Amino acid sequence: MSKKLPVILAFILFFSLVASQAFAQGGPAATGMSDVAIKYISYFFALGIAVFGGTQAQSKAASVALEGIARNPAAADKIQTPMILGLALMESLVIFALISTFLV
Repeated sequence: MSKKLPVILAFILFFSLVASQAFAQGGPAATGMSDVAIKYISYFFALGIAVFGGTQAQSKAASVALEGIARNPAAADKIQTPMILGLALMESLVIFALISTFLV
């Protein structure tokens, strides 16, 4: 079930975005929300997805690195440096998403 959950959530997100466009009949007065409000909601929703993806990737990377160090303690130096570099790059992508959300 854990492997199917992201696929199910992706389909729900896709169809919820497509259905609103397919059945749209009017402008902002019909939905009760302005274009600016919809833009802000979508930006913060995208930020939530970016943060969730970043935290999942960081936890997986740290978990795999710790398992590798536990199996072979002599390789700790060779594992730790690339892991920290990867974690820094993942975090920079999340920070980039945060900054771009607030700038737009």
